[in-house]
Amino acid sequence: MNIKKALYILLGCFSLGLGAVGAVLPLLPAFPFLLLAAFCFARNSEKLHSWFIGTKLYKNNLESYVAGKGMTRKTKLRIMVTVTLLMSIGFIMMDAVPVGRIVLGCVWVFHILYFLFGVKTIPLPPAAESGES
Repeated sequence: MNIKKALYILLGCFSLGLGAVGAVLPLLPAFPFLLLAAFCFARNSEKLHSWFIGTKLYKNNLESYVAGKGMTRKTKLRIMVTVTLLMSIGFIMMDAVPVGRIVLGCVWVFHILYFLFGVKTIPLPPAAESGES
């Protein structure tokens, strides 16, 4: 196994772990970590990639987005709120760095615009709307 392949697998596993934690904890966003894990596994391990896309974690968080269908309103809102809270902490901590605040503000605005207008909103499946699992 070469070093590049090992690094992709290690990064994919680490991202998968953070994504799994983020799926449970509301403060940590699962989506970007799971997307990174899918990318890393697809680049270097067909076996891990096949396993990952078959998991419930992938199907609940990424499948519709990767297929180009979009995300549910609830998922988009959860991502936007989480990123806004985390970026607010950075914004507050950059009290003495006005350029950093400007850059962070621009990134935040782009993030919100992307999720509002760049990612399609798909309806919840009927079972999810009624609160069933």
